[in-house]
Amino acid sequence: MALMTWNNGYSVGVRAIDSQHTTLFNLLNGLHEAMMKGQSENLTGPLLHKLVDYTRDHFSAEEAMLAAANYPGLAQHRIAHRDLARQVEGYVAKFEKGEGAINIKLLVFLRDWLTDHIQGTDKKYGQWLNQHGVH
Repeated sequence: MALMTWNNGYSVGVRAIDSQHTTLFNLLNGLHEAMMKGQSENLTGPLLHKLVDYTRDHFSAEEAMLAAANYPGLAQHRIAHRDLARQVEGYVAKFEKGEGAINIKLLVFLRDWLTDHIQGTDKKYGQWLNQHGVH
């Protein structure tokens, strides 16, 4: 069973961003599936890194779109992205030192953050980007 299922309720109205968000859902679901199957750290570790790397790339792409459209909430948006990045990087550092495991608590945190961020913060910029020619 998937941890997250994409539906149009998550759409921000910008195809490129929706596609990236869908990929984030898929990566998080892959990590969840590996954890639920008890797959070894040699699989879950690389999946965690892939999720983190893709999230960084997504944040950069999203922020570039917002900057190009002179989105007035960009500064606050960057702060939200940096806060999550710091939290996840701290978790990854613990995981790499053997001080933490990939567990449901982490996955629920990531799921909830992604859901809240998309449906709250990201939804706010969709109309702005659309009005500035980004669909």
